[in-house]
Amino acid sequence: MSNCEQCIVRQFSALKALNKDELVKLAACKTSHIIKKGAPLFEEGESVNGIYCVTSGVCKMSKLSSNGKDQIVKLIKAGELIGQRSLISDEPANLTAVALEDMEVCFIPKSEVLSLFDANNQFSMNLMKTVCGDLKETSDHMVSISQKTVKERLAETLIYLEETFGKNEDGSLHIQLSREELAGMVSTATESCIRLLSDFNKLGLIELHGKKITIIDSNKLKRIAD
Repeated sequence: MSNCEQCIVRQFSALKALNKDELVKLAACKTSHIIKKGAPLFEEGESVNGIYCVTSGVCKMSKLSSNGKDQIVKLIKAGELIGQRSLISDEPANLTAVALEDMEVCFIPKSEVLSLFDANNQFSMNLMKTVCGDLKETSDHMVSISQKTVKERLAETLIYLEETFGKNEDGSLHIQLSREELAGMVSTATESCIRLLSDFNKLGLIELHGKKITIIDSNKLKRIAD
């Protein structure tokens, strides 16, 4: 996507603070990439050296826990930026980013982002707000883990997946996570996640078809989540 002015990422991210001249400069230095489903954008411990603008597709941001399990910290959709925390803190990536479906991304080099940082106060403020928002999400998630049951967290996650990423034509959740990935998002063992999904299925709250999950009664799920 060559036109940064019309880009979805600009509408929803810190880039909306940039003026026309800055966007022209940005368009000249960015590189566009197709990331295939299952491929990493970068891995934990790598130097990212810039930020990624997600123009289409979804990726998971995950961390390898001490027991070797992949813990999904958050999902990123079109219109969002990836890599701003590493850029501001000048540290390697603390998470791994892997495409959950084919993605289109644009990469903006660190030197270009930092020059915008110096020239445009509103842009730098927006970027800082995004990082602060990520920190708030993390602390909210930690509170949820300590205060909610696994059943409540699973219901909350299923509602989040439907409301944020939508449904396929057959009504199933658009984002299809493996049972291990879903368990990682909920912070529980895979066996517990499978058992609870089976319970929700028996109660008529969801339907399971292989990896696919279809929400049948979102109101009851929301009541469980709250």
